[in-house]
Amino acid sequence: MNSLLNGHFFLIKIFFNLWSIHNNALKNCSKSSLERLKIRNGGILRGQKNSQSNQLKFMNLSAQEKEQVKAFLIYLQDKICQELTQLDEKEKFTEQCWVMKGKSDCRSRLMTKGRLFEQAGVNFSDVCGNALPHSASSRRPELAGRAFQAMGVSVVIHPLNPYLPTSHANVRFFVAEKPGEEPVWWFGGGFDLTPFYGFEEDAIHWHKTAQALCKPFGKEKYSQYKKWCDDYFYIKHRNEARGIGGLFFDDLNTPDFNTCFDFIKAVGEGFLTAYLPIIEKRQNMTWGKKEREFQLYRRGRYVEFNLVWDRGTLFGLQTGGRSESILMSLPPRVRWECNYQPEAGSPEAELYNHFLKPKDWLA
Repeated sequence: MNSLLNGHFFLIKIFFNLWSIHNNALKNCSKSSLERLKIRNGGILRGQKNSQSNQLKFMNLSAQEKEQVKAFLIYLQDKICQELTQLDEKEKFTEQCWVMKGKSDCRSRLMTKGRLFEQAGVNFSDVCGNALPHSASSRRPELAGRAFQAMGVSVVIHPLNPYLPTSHANVRFFVAEKPGEEPVWWFGGGFDLTPFYGFEEDAIHWHKTAQALCKPFGKEKYSQYKKWCDDYFYIKHRNEARGIGGLFFDDLNTPDFNTCFDFIKAVGEGFLTAYLPIIEKRQNMTWGKKEREFQLYRRGRYVEFNLVWDRGTLFGLQTGGRSESILMSLPPRVRWECNYQPEAGSPEAELYNHFLKPKDWLA
């Protein structure tokens, strides 16, 4: 079977089939294999706390500090869209603003059919609710039932040229509040890269940028957040990584607000520093049907991860957000092929053998 599937509507339909794979896999696991899954996922299975996250602290948070975060996120959305528009040279972003239950400020921006970017989504959201959804409180049962505010910028870029990697970035800020108690706040985010054809120098540049932005905040940050990224972006039902990783972190609220906020700003700015030089270097590489078919096939893995394992997708759906914005992470064109095996010694095989296995790219 070698079929091409167009549009998001079909992909949304297969969500339920893929989710049943997720649930059945957990039900059928032996105790030992389930424990391995928990470890591989960094502890982020339903009802499990992430072993790498610190105990969240209850700390005061001013309205001014909230506004500072929101202002930066809006600035970051604008900057990323501006940089991508200048690089693409053909298409611009269209914007849709939407409100959820009168308690949100959301701005979804999408570029499609560009010279370089087949689809690029850059979303800003500021969402409030009466109780944290299960996807956010399952790892933090002590916060269940608290009112919340969640702000963030999410970026997913699907280039047209198969030699240009797909990229994802997210920076977010949560506040959980309860009358009579101090609020609990935390930052999360990161960025990761999903190449279809691997280049050693690109992987090294990507991780060097990640390491450099982490360095002022502690020598252990890069290795800690790189491992967390490798663990999180792992497609367990396929037993393979989604890409070459990058940074992933959550529950960041120590040592203080300003330090955490500075780190978030470094991650947001660092994403462009890491990604744009790769696009500029590879944009003129020639490609044909073979490369395009492989790109579409590998995009299928991206879809599977986002619809089965990604907590961000679940959070958006559980809070009643706009489906079109939540699912902008899905590529516009994708295909599946039964029992595909790359030709030995081919660039496609090299992706599996060298790039989709977590490693120390800076050794």
